[in-house]
Amino acid sequence: MKTTETFIGLANPSRPTDIRQATASKRSDGLESSDRKNAPMFRIVKYVLYDILQNRIVIGYTLFLLAVSFGVFNLSDAPTKGLVSLLNIALIVTPLVSIVFATIHFYNSYEFIELLAAQPIRRSVIVWSEFWGLTLALTMAVAVGMGLPIFLFTPNATGLSLLAAAIGLTVVFVSIAMLASVATRDKAKGIGVALLLWFFFSLLYDALLLFLMFSFADYPLEKAMLAFVSLNPIDLARVVVLLQMDISALMGYTGALFREFLGTGWGIAFAAAVLLLWAALPMWWAVRIFKRKDL
Repeated sequence: MKTTETFIGLANPSRPTDIRQATASKRSDGLESSDRKNAPMFRIVKYVLYDILQNRIVIGYTLFLLAVSFGVFNLSDAPTKGLVSLLNIALIVTPLVSIVFATIHFYNSYEFIELLAAQPIRRSVIVWSEFWGLTLALTMAVAVGMGLPIFLFTPNATGLSLLAAAIGLTVVFVSIAMLASVATRDKAKGIGVALLLWFFFSLLYDALLLFLMFSFADYPLEKAMLAFVSLNPIDLARVVVLLQMDISALMGYTGALFREFLGTGWGIAFAAAVLLLWAALPMWWAVRIFKRKDL
């Protein structure tokens, strides 16, 4: 009977208002349902972000970056020298603080995560909310601590590339920290895995790469170096920023090859896509593990 009345109403041209009202109500119901699905994530992200921004470690991290950045620019005669010194901070300190703080925060929030898991909230929403809360807080710390001095002293493409690399490494290592935290329940083991991963990407990978280059020095490895650099987000960020500083001539033929590929707009887009992939894959894996994990 309802179906017949519906067909009659749609066939009657004298009732266009009812049809528009029904269509509008369906659209509003769809928007409300999507808002209801996203509401838990927004609320959890807001709570996590508010909790992290009050943390003394994050405040101290921001002040440390601010003091070091201003000190580096004031001590050097040329802004480029200050950027080179600040690059070491961005490649060593930023990933270390991101991966260690994110891991510790996840384990300290485990009771809160268990409470959320007991609610009618999808587990993927819980993991992504923790990730976005940590990412936003640490990104804000980097943007204030390094971004403000960069905009004051070197507001050019080189300074912006350094700031973008620091933010990209923050997102990547927060994602890696989420994977290390979700993969193991033990806090000490999780922190140990996080530190081991940072040590591998920061120091050990470069040592292995140098050993490979010396072992196969008689073979042309210049093109293969592009693939090897892409396998390490820290090396990829370092090469992109150094190319923006126009000192690739010091890197020999390999630097010229990097300049030819990564120095272009397509190369920068490729580097950004690789860093995005480095951030997405660990989180995808962490979500899969957390969905099947027995809390």
